[in-house]
Amino acid sequence: MCGIVGVVSAQPVNQLIYDALLLLQHRGQDAAGIVTQLGHKFFMHKAKGMVRDVFRTRNMRALPGNCGLGQVRYPTAGNAASEEEAQPFYVNAPFGLVLAHNGNLTNAHALKEELARLDHRHINTESDSEVLLNVLAHELERATRGVPLQIDDVFAAVSAVHRRLRGSYAVVALIAGHGMLVFRDPFGIRPLCIGRGPDGTVMAASESVALEGTGHRFERDVAPGEAIFVTLDGQIHARQCAEAPRHHPCIFEFVYLARPDSVIDGISVYQARLNMGETLATRVISTVPPTDIDVVIPIPESSRPAAMEVARLIGRPYREGFVKNRYVGRTFIMPGQAVRKKSVRQKLNVIASEFAGRNVLLVDDSIVRGTTSREIVQMAREAGARKVYLASAAPPVRYPNVYGIDMPTQEELVAHGRTVEEVRQIIGCDALIYQDVEAMKRAVAALNPSLCGFEASCFDGVYVTGDVTLETVTAMNAPRQAAAKADPADEDGGGSRLTLPNAQEV
Repeated sequence: MCGIVGVVSAQPVNQLIYDALLLLQHRGQDAAGIVTQLGHKFFMHKAKGMVRDVFRTRNMRALPGNCGLGQVRYPTAGNAASEEEAQPFYVNAPFGLVLAHNGNLTNAHALKEELARLDHRHINTESDSEVLLNVLAHELERATRGVPLQIDDVFAAVSAVHRRLRGSYAVVALIAGHGMLVFRDPFGIRPLCIGRGPDGTVMAASESVALEGTGHRFERDVAPGEAIFVTLDGQIHARQCAEAPRHHPCIFEFVYLARPDSVIDGISVYQARLNMGETLATRVISTVPPTDIDVVIPIPESSRPAAMEVARLIGRPYREGFVKNRYVGRTFIMPGQAVRKKSVRQKLNVIASEFAGRNVLLVDDSIVRGTTSREIVQMAREAGARKVYLASAAPPVRYPNVYGIDMPTQEELVAHGRTVEEVRQIIGCDALIYQDVEAMKRAVAALNPSLCGFEASCFDGVYVTGDVTLETVTAMNAPRQAAAKADPADEDGGGSRLTLPNAQEV
């Protein structure tokens, strides 16, 4: 996943984009970048690291202009260690284009060969975002045929892009001297919304919290397959550019990825998590009698709404049993399993009095690899818990995700090919309760019945784009595995870095 933002204003936008990226920091901590436009010239700064570390005063001063875009990166394709793969990306023809992308193209490898063989365009990194940029550039060049750019040409180019791309993509781009282009894949898998400020500034962002937190009014979500073009004077033009759009947002956004104070595709993320807690409570009651539970404790952060609802419905006390140290580096950037295990204990500390002599129900938002869950269960036992039950607000994660969540291989998923009882034994809890897939979908869909469905492939193995096979997953994962083998510091061998399901900074 990544966080993207684009702005067109009558005022300098460097500080505004910086502030928006801080609000989207939970969507990516590996790299950050901002590009602005003054006249027909782009100014860019990007590097690996958190927003607060990448940008200094001198960098901000070197980003003049009244329109621009930015990205926080969590790599799911390409080389995670490559500085060059930080976004935005730039290409000089036609017009001059910069682009930031959230999502994952499932046919990037084929497109890369096609770009070289037919379109005569060179791709210099392993990033699918650079592929996307060059497809857009080629289609813009074809649409304009060497004449001045018209708005209809922009929409024609996006229509052609939709016909060529497969996978998930939410995009913000700048066309030098013309304006900002925003578009979303025909399934609306990754989120994207747009709003205005009181001074007429137009902002597009991955989540509504970036708009509201910077003083902008949320207007609407970008529809699946839709393109929006904002001229430099703030005029908005929108058109549906996909032939048969169908709205299937990623349900993992509501489980974990998005901030709870965001509204995505008409659904309050916080309310969705409360609803998931309600359906989870039914599963808990059918597995463990509430009289056998003394206290319900969330594993911070994003499981709190579900845990509160579980506690309310089963009639047991809700307590905070873990304190999170926000000043420790995120677990998944630590090299090696031994270091990762240590980092869990650095990041979470128990309040022993909430565990001692009690039967404890721990509630997590999801269980991916199981390594963190096992360590947390052990921490609860060491704090004196008599029994430790574990409930997941999400169903078992059994399948790789190829649409922009970093869990690409089946082997690293603890629930893949195992029964719930086998997973329970690995984690070491006294009872393991998972959410039901269909109940989860109903709980979230109730908040917006107009949706066609959800992209829930990591839970149900159904890939909504219809083009994903085991070979697709293997091909998409190969570049990062190769990069990891070339880097002896990466002791995980290129595996997924999504190892601490509750590492959100909210």
